[in-house]
Amino acid sequence: MSGFDITRARVAVLMGGDSAERDISWMSGQGVLQALLTKGVQAQAFDPSTQDLSALRGLGITHVFIALHGRHGEDGTVQGALELLGIPYTGSGVMASAIAMDKVMTKRLWRSHGLDTPASVCLSPAEQSAARIDAIPAELGLPLIVKPPREGSSIGVTKVSQASDLAAAAALATRYDPELLCEAFIDGDEVTCPVLGEGANAVALPIVRIAAPQGDYDYQNKYFTDTVKYHCPSGLPAAEEQAIQQQVLAAYRSLGCRGWGRADLMIRASDRQAFLLEMNTSPGMTSHSLVPMSARAAGISYEDLCLRLIASASLDSRSGVAP
Repeated sequence: MSGFDITRARVAVLMGGDSAERDISWMSGQGVLQALLTKGVQAQAFDPSTQDLSALRGLGITHVFIALHGRHGEDGTVQGALELLGIPYTGSGVMASAIAMDKVMTKRLWRSHGLDTPASVCLSPAEQSAARIDAIPAELGLPLIVKPPREGSSIGVTKVSQASDLAAAAALATRYDPELLCEAFIDGDEVTCPVLGEGANAVALPIVRIAAPQGDYDYQNKYFTDTVKYHCPSGLPAAEEQAIQQQVLAAYRSLGCRGWGRADLMIRASDRQAFLLEMNTSPGMTSHSLVPMSARAAGISYEDLCLRLIASASLDSRSGVAP
């Protein structure tokens, strides 16, 4: 813990940034900022794409709430800068953030811990010949998922049902990342499970089951329409929900996450086996976001969630003190 004192703390809510998720980050940050102000916290917005992070010292900032998403916000870079400044921040530290942002590295680590994640193929730029890409359906089957390994919010993601669409999907994904990640498609329920805390004290919140039109839970449907249906309580059998929560806690701890996070999973319809897709270490906090929805089901209001998260702000070193 950072020794958060609501009467003395000065909080900067980092929002915006320069990633492909800038607009969503701004929406998240504005929500967090208003919640903290409502709770009596001295808080202000800070956009690192227009202000130098070193300015945080001059502003007398004692704690940072990271509401950035994607590159330069969720990938360990901002976390490293805040470590050097000695200002405690919300969410995971440098290494956990960097690994979780990289879906390929996350998969490798999860597999080493015996955790289930969909079969996949990752191709470097040098490996992305037309012939190599055309061979992927033979390895993973169809349909399959094509995505950039280091983006979020479903940006650059395509579900490919016909081999003839694979080249276009690869071209879209590599607009956002030079590497290309292809995953076996898991047919079944899509769910997400938030986590609060750290280590043995981490707690999984209620699962949210996502029912998107035609299973298309894309960027537009996530944030800008009301066509997606969210079920929380999830409606899953109690034993199944508990097993998935334990799986998520193991995934969270294996990455060394702290503060909070949210794991996305698919439950295969044929045998109800759950597969981990990714871990979000700076989840969305918009009006459509899933962590606030799950927290509300657990009796935690949006405002209380924000206060709880900023109170958990920390440093990897644990000895750093804000100037």
